[in-house]
Amino acid sequence: MGLGSLALILLLLLDGFANGAVGEAPRHEPKSQPPPAPEAVTSGGPVVNMAGGTPHSMRTPPKTIALTFDDGPDPTWTPRLLDVLKRHDAHATFFSIGAHIARRPALVKRMIDEGNEIGSHTYTHVDMATAPAWRDRLELDLTQRALAGAAGVHTRLVRMPYSSRPDGLTAPEWRAAERAGRDGYLLVLTDTDTEDWQRPGVDKIVQSALAAEKDGRGAIVMLHDAGGDRTETIAAVEQMITRLQARGYRFTTVSRAMGLPPADVPATTSEKAIGWTLVAAQRTASALTDWMRILFVIAGVLAALRLAVLLVFAHVHRKRARRSPLYRAIRPRDGTAPDASAAPPVSVVVPAYNEEAGIAATVRTLVDTDYPGPLEIIVVDDGSSDRTAEIVERLAPPGVRLIRKPNGGKPDALNVGIAASRGEILVLVDGDTVFQRDTLRHLVSPLAADPSVGAVSGNTKVANRKGVLGKWQHLEYVIGFNLDRRMFDLARCMPTIPGAIGAFRRRTLVSVGGVPTDTLAEDTDLTMAICRGGWRVVYAEHALAWTEAPSSLRQLWRQRYRWCYGTLQAMWKHRRALVERGPFGRRCLLYLTAFQVILPLFAPAVDLFAVFGLVFMDPVAPLAMWSLFALAQVAAGGYALWLDGERLRPLWTMPLQQVVYRQLLYLVVVQSVVTAVLGTRLRWHTIRRTGTFGGPGLDLGRDADPDLGPGSHAGIAAP
Repeated sequence: MGLGSLALILLLLLDGFANGAVGEAPRHEPKSQPPPAPEAVTSGGPVVNMAGGTPHSMRTPPKTIALTFDDGPDPTWTPRLLDVLKRHDAHATFFSIGAHIARRPALVKRMIDEGNEIGSHTYTHVDMATAPAWRDRLELDLTQRALAGAAGVHTRLVRMPYSSRPDGLTAPEWRAAERAGRDGYLLVLTDTDTEDWQRPGVDKIVQSALAAEKDGRGAIVMLHDAGGDRTETIAAVEQMITRLQARGYRFTTVSRAMGLPPADVPATTSEKAIGWTLVAAQRTASALTDWMRILFVIAGVLAALRLAVLLVFAHVHRKRARRSPLYRAIRPRDGTAPDASAAPPVSVVVPAYNEEAGIAATVRTLVDTDYPGPLEIIVVDDGSSDRTAEIVERLAPPGVRLIRKPNGGKPDALNVGIAASRGEILVLVDGDTVFQRDTLRHLVSPLAADPSVGAVSGNTKVANRKGVLGKWQHLEYVIGFNLDRRMFDLARCMPTIPGAIGAFRRRTLVSVGGVPTDTLAEDTDLTMAICRGGWRVVYAEHALAWTEAPSSLRQLWRQRYRWCYGTLQAMWKHRRALVERGPFGRRCLLYLTAFQVILPLFAPAVDLFAVFGLVFMDPVAPLAMWSLFALAQVAAGGYALWLDGERLRPLWTMPLQQVVYRQLLYLVVVQSVVTAVLGTRLRWHTIRRTGTFGGPGLDLGRDADPDLGPGSHAGIAAP
């Protein structure tokens, strides 16, 4: 995972560096005019040979035109220019940008094969007059390597970006040219700068290029084959060649015009190999950037669609829940006493392993219930090494049984408790969870009302939410988990009844063989088996259970790592549901695969690309997209909190949650997938409890701290 991230970063950086290659454009001019180059250069010809340390200028012979094209090769305009040259048996010199050479090696080979020559225009179109000497050397060296990899040659020619005629050469530009000359380069300037990059019109480009026609002089003509729309340039070149060839002019390369040896020098085998590596890396980086741009848009669209769908389903679920008798089967007849006639016998099973910090609060709240029917509570001590069993025995409330057994894991403890229970309805509760007085009644109501309902998911709340990490988890539970469950309820494809709070028919559990013991997410595995068995699983939003969430990033990582790995196990175990009759496989498994596996796998790369876009591209698009998405998330979060009767105060942490917390969860998915692919078995990770519910005077009344639960307007209270 680390090597993959590093490779991605390096490729994006390479493409970011290469994207400094832009078309001809005004540079940042210095505040004061720099001094000119030596007079021997400014008054000389456009080709300067600096061999031996002394500049020697050369001029183009009469009736000779050396067309030069800067900034390419471009996949659109360069081939069209080559077609024009070939049609008129003319040749030219292309001063190409190294990054473009690396991206389009086939086009470079065509240039050379058709008798044209290549010169260096640096790797990223850097201003050599203002760049440090090491940057200039790097730019020229990378361009040579790109040429070696693309066409198997080096070049002797260089044209500095932003240079033009000799009489416009400044002292800083000359110093850069001297450095290049010491490395064996021949400096090529121009006699005529058509400024075609400004698109002045075909006639003006032709007029500029034909300035030497009056007295039969030769000229080096500067044009461009990239950096924008070059339609005018192509039309002008066609007219130039047609008119001047009719008057006896020849169109050739700079080297041939000056009677010099060919500019293209064959590269050695090792230089070709190094160049091929650079070309491959640059092309990969360029393709990766293109794909990342597409992925960035796809991820944004999918996330927005998912958010919109979740909100629509949440609204519909709320309206149906208010009208449906499913959630009101067990209610007070006259507003004071519950109706015991509709309440089936319930057995609550609490598996507990080293839960001394919170088991007392769990048992007390289970006993203190307004559920009107027969109730038994079974605490299964799974070989705890602390005082869990002792605390339960000391409490000894009526209707509570303690079962001790050797440590065998949570699923085994649940199955032991289920086997020892007598109730028609089984409520499975974690040992770190507390209920409100009406929780059992709301949780069991759908089972009492509809015999097709095989299981019910409750509404899990984070109790320890005072810190930023707690608030992030609280938002995740309300916005992520509970909005999902509302949608899954309506779509009849619930994937998970949380271990903290769930109710099941006994015959439903028997039909699927009890709680499975072969995955780390036994709650997800069990729920998927129930859905595949044809039972309906619903979500009871008013059945509240308060749980203690991890209080440190390390504990959170371990918990989510187990959850994610176990979910992957369960999805793989139930993969045949995709081809079975019923909505579960095609709705639930495909949704989980898309939004809880594939999208999180690519999300870190998408986020890296967003940072890349801020640094190397136009930052407006990624900033606007992120801001819009953050606003949409906050709005959706506000609606989800309102649905759950929660205060909106934690929303201020949401933008930061998108930057920090979300990345952590994505990395958990990446590590879980890698672990699963490698076939490594993950053991159960125990979360250390801090005793959120263990303090004196546990109160579930309306005077609870509002930071620990919903406000009084919800009609419910928090611990």
